Amino acid sequence: MENFTQTLGAGPLLGIAAGAVALILLLVIRFKVHAFLALILVSLLTAFATGIPAGEIVNTLVTSFGGTLGSVALLIGLGAMLGKMVEHSGGARILADKLVDIFGEKRAPFALGLASLIMGFPIFFDAGLVVMLPIIFAVARRMGGNNVLLYGIPAATAFSVMHVFVPPHPGPVAATELYGANLGLVLLVGILIAFPIWYLTGYLWGKFVSTKYILPVPALFGSIDEDQPANPPKPSTVIAMLLLPLVLIFMNTGLDFLDGAGVVDAENQTWVQILSTIGSSPVALLISVLVATAVLGHRRGEQGTALEKVLDSSLGPVCSVILITGAGGMFGGVLRASGIGDALSNSLEAIGLPIIVAAYVIAVILRVAQGSATVALVTTAGLMAPAVVAGSFSPLEIAAITLASAAGSVFASHVNDSGFWLVGRLMGMDVKTTLKTWTVQQSLESLAGFALTLVIFWIG
Repeated sequence: MENFTQTLGAGPLLGIAAGAVALILLLVIRFKVHAFLALILVSLLTAFATGIPAGEIVNTLVTSFGGTLGSVALLIGLGAMLGKMVEHSGGARILADKLVDIFGEKRAPFALGLASLIMGFPIFFDAGLVVMLPIIFAVARRMGGNNVLLYGIPAATAFSVMHVFVPPHPGPVAATELYGANLGLVLLVGILIAFPIWYLTGYLWGKFVSTKYILPVPALFGSIDEDQPANPPKPSTVIAMLLLPLVLIFMNTGLDFLDGAGVVDAENQTWVQILSTIGSSPVALLISVLVATAVLGHRRGEQGTALEKVLDSSLGPVCSVILITGAGGMFGGVLRASGIGDALSNSLEAIGLPIIVAAYVIAVILRVAQGSATVALVTTAGLMAPAVVAGSFSPLEIAAITLASAAGSVFASHVNDSGFWLVGRLMGMDVKTTLKTWTVQQSLESLAGFALTLVIFWIG
């Protein structure tokens, strides 16, 4: 690729990029082609259309795919294992019960939402919501049984916020990789903005809509969750398991900062190198999974094959996400190799549209059009990454652009989004009510997230 010189102008290149995105949407929406296959096919066609030498096309595709998966697959797989251990041990329920005891029944919506925020760090949206709903329904019944949205919307929003903005969830991890952002910085900023986003668009919005739509608690799970273990871990143990990867990753980020400030010497001090390795995201999550396996598994009496099956069951649901993420990285690699990123960067500068705004708008359009937040975020990051690289942004600005793209990817969940049906059906809402409650909530979450990322971008 060193000898490849792009001869097409900015207009044709941007036209090809727009056509490529439109083709992805057409294949996924109209013809129901799996996103993994659609991204590979469009990447191949884009490579041909932009004039990449035929002998280099396969190498470009495979290298981009593998480069993305090298870090993403580890983070998503290990994150899924950690979440499964916490869920299987009964930690989710015991933590929620403890928070309700601390805050009192009158503040139960706040307590359940806070528990969901904590649990949402390692657990994916769908799994987390299903885990928490039996607890939510039990608390709602205790408080009268006719106001499920007061308890359900804050909790569902909490899982959504964590899933969209905070690694190790697949969307922000993939976007971080594609944009070349600092994962520790994205994690730190994501956690900082998660609580205000949840409080404004989840807790307060849940209190509001619960007065507009009085819905009984659905009888989906019975009165209690019968599958919970008899010997769950202590709440403090669960919190420690969730804090462990955060502490290790933040340690690495702090060492990078100290190295840049000249306080430590990462090149020549062995102890700094060892701690940096331990604090790298894959190693931090590996350590956390091993500790969780020992503390939440072996110490509770689970051994051998049974424990292995629990961990194995966490990987199946995330395989599709991992492959789609890799294919999104492939698409981004083709765009970078073809020179489309440079053309996009120059065009954005010419019309005066800031890259962070363009990234948000593109993610919103993709989200509304095809429904999947992950596909919208990965596609946006692949499209915008070359322009970000060419823009010479600071690490904090790149982190803000990454999270702005994430904010756009959650806008206006509706009938083409599986999460729309999950939330609506589990909480006993019809389509019209779900549109008025959940779709509006997702739009508010997107706008609030974008507003906060803009502030971070300006600070950076």
